[in-house]
Amino acid sequence: MTSEIQHLGSFDGTSLAIHIEGEGRPVILLHGLFSSATMNWIKWGHGAALAAAGMRAIMPDLRVHGQSAAPHDPAAYPRGVLVRDAAAVADHFGLAPGEYDLVGFSLGARTAIHATAHGILEPRRLAICGMGVAGLDGWQRRADHFKRVIDEFDTIKPGDPAYTARTFLKSQGVDRIAARLLLDAMGDFDLAMLANITMPAAVICGADDHDNGSAPDLAARLPDARYIEVPGNHMNSVTKPEFGKAIVDFLAT
Repeated sequence: MTSEIQHLGSFDGTSLAIHIEGEGRPVILLHGLFSSATMNWIKWGHGAALAAAGMRAIMPDLRVHGQSAAPHDPAAYPRGVLVRDAAAVADHFGLAPGEYDLVGFSLGARTAIHATAHGILEPRRLAICGMGVAGLDGWQRRADHFKRVIDEFDTIKPGDPAYTARTFLKSQGVDRIAARLLLDAMGDFDLAMLANITMPAAVICGADDHDNGSAPDLAARLPDARYIEVPGNHMNSVTKPEFGKAIVDFLAT
């Protein structure tokens, strides 16, 4: 089993770190907000599970996350910047339409949906994790929550609904200036565009994960999707072996 880290300059030259495990059919995995490839995919063995199943897990740290750059220049955050980063990863590895799979968790799921609905990425199969309808067309409300976490970071105390997010952001060492800029680079999604996502899809979500709205509703709105329930909530479902198994089983077919 191979494991390595590569670095590439994205569409604007911003340095992105890419973690790779295994060999075989490529799978791009996009992590969640204020997380990283290590926290979502590597630490809990999901990348290794894909590798053991004969796939090549390509796991970028999105800009502002993990080992990737976190520029403070507002020009580094045009609308749709993360979709363009994901496309740069696919281009770097020469991945042709239909020859790779795409997985996203939370923010990564939003990014994957935007990319596939607009035809920027064309994976063979799509796994959407930790995402529901409200996380797509109600993104601005969720972004405002995280902006408050950043803006009031030093005054948020235990008992505040924002305290959990503050604690996680602090634990990951996120650059708050860059994170604030990134939040403003994202917009709501037109749910009518879900009709454009015609490849087989799985909506994988924790049984107690309601952070982004209804995952079963999202699956029902996609042309060719199934809903797969795994244990956990939005913070811990990704730590469960059932989460990785659901991804592997879906992509192995």
